[in-house]
Amino acid sequence: MKVFESLAAVPDDFPESAVTVGKFDGVHTGHRAVIAELERAASALSLASVVVTFDRNPLRVLAPDKCPPELVSLPQKLDLLAETGLDATLVLEFNLAFSQQTPEQFVQRILVDALHARVVLVGSDFRFGAKGAGTVDTLRALGRTHGFTVQLIDDVRPEGGKRVSSTWIRQLMADGDVAHAARLLGHEPSVRGIVVHGAKRGRELGFPTANLSPESAGLIPADGVYAGWLDVDGARYPAAISVGNNPTFEGVPSKQVEAYVLDRDLDLYDKVVDVSFTARIRGMVAFDGVDALIAQMHDDVQRARDLLA
Repeated sequence: MKVFESLAAVPDDFPESAVTVGKFDGVHTGHRAVIAELERAASALSLASVVVTFDRNPLRVLAPDKCPPELVSLPQKLDLLAETGLDATLVLEFNLAFSQQTPEQFVQRILVDALHARVVLVGSDFRFGAKGAGTVDTLRALGRTHGFTVQLIDDVRPEGGKRVSSTWIRQLMADGDVAHAARLLGHEPSVRGIVVHGAKRGRELGFPTANLSPESAGLIPADGVYAGWLDVDGARYPAAISVGNNPTFEGVPSKQVEAYVLDRDLDLYDKVVDVSFTARIRGMVAFDGVDALIAQMHDDVQRARDLLA
């Protein structure tokens, strides 16, 4: 998949395309259904399949107090989009000037001049241009002028008719239900970060952990202990993962992510790793002493091993 980080990066001879536009936060099953339909439309007409997305949630510019945490960082999103088989993704910087474009300017500059769109796929609630002035009807009218057609995409509603959404997935993550979140995402939720030095309490207790930097990317689930995986340097290792401030000890940062790789002692300091969450084992609790904590950690590790077997 080609990635264009600005309109200027799109070559003048870019082929005619089928395009869809959106935030694609999490690249969940609803997004993947849209992309699959996009690729079918592109294949039928020998067009390039293109996603247009943004470098940030538009609410960070338009209404910062209402902007939710993002499920994935931009690099994670691009990795997930690349897995779908798209031909290209155009990443647009969403700033104040961009938000003030008219619907006509948006269509002319992005869909027509840059991407040579012949088919545009959107949902029924699609809005574009300053203050959301552009609607699906606006897009269809502009398509008649510029030579592209508009296809509406149905929402994915897998469970009781409820629409798959990033909002629903964020709530599941806040509840620690990473298994349900993974079903809606179509992939395990994960956090990407640099392994940093910690207090080394895990090593002293017999369970050396990889501590992720507080600046890690991706939405961290509720405090607790999880079974999951650690990916580094092209290899994947089963892990028991702790999320939280470890109330048995003082001075542990909130939302600390620590991964104990099962049965392996790896030197991971300063490496970028992906930690993925498969299932929640338990919530975070305070123990009366170190012996009780160690006994629980042995149980946690065995449960993680069983869940990942």
